[in-house]
Amino acid sequence: MSKFPPQSHRGFWYRFIEFILRPILKAATARDWRGGEYLRVDQGIVVAMNHLSWYDPLVAAHYVNDNGRPVRFLAKAEIFKIPLLGSILKSAGQIPVHRGNSDAAAGSLREAFNAIENGQCVVIYPEGTLTRDPNLWPMTAKTGVARIALMTGAPVIPAAQWGPQEVIPPYSKRVRLFPRKTMHVWAGPAVDLDDLRSQPISANTLREATERIMLAITKILAEQRSETPPAVPLDRRIALQKKAES
Repeated sequence: MSKFPPQSHRGFWYRFIEFILRPILKAATARDWRGGEYLRVDQGIVVAMNHLSWYDPLVAAHYVNDNGRPVRFLAKAEIFKIPLLGSILKSAGQIPVHRGNSDAAAGSLREAFNAIENGQCVVIYPEGTLTRDPNLWPMTAKTGVARIALMTGAPVIPAAQWGPQEVIPPYSKRVRLFPRKTMHVWAGPAVDLDDLRSQPISANTLREATERIMLAITKILAEQRSETPPAVPLDRRIALQKKAES
């Protein structure tokens, strides 16, 4: 296995969480891990994934760790406000994403940039929330992952997961461990963004990079499911607006 750059964030709380959760996850679910070789590179990377269930961050972390990369998530800042949990997550190197506060949001981006420059693996859900697609296909995404990729030059590894929604259905808190489920996480080669990296960062380049990343994730998911995705993904903004109005 490759020797990765130093992972300074892998401190006590990270190792403690890993020690507690890894055997539980192994016992609770079966695993279908593929494409891990794309993560095992000697540089900082971004792993971009679809978001199906409140359970899938555990699955994503399990997959990334099993492939030799301690994981740093970009996660909603609200989670970090939960007593004790927030302190543990921060101490474990996870990165809060602040919304509606430009200075705080810029701080989150800087932390992600620093992690990548230090050779670490940052996991991002480009959609920014659980998918609202009724058939659980990825929606359109925010441009944050594209901005990070274009500004740092880091490879973006697309990965799709299928199975977490069987443990905890979308927007549900009900856990269904039996019968034992299989968690499918497959990664693909880095998304080709070379032509965009040579251009000034603009709304157009960010949108094009984002669309390429989401298309790569959707293609992997379609292969996992042996199904054909929608020709046009659900518009995230429209879906969230309908949620707010309901």
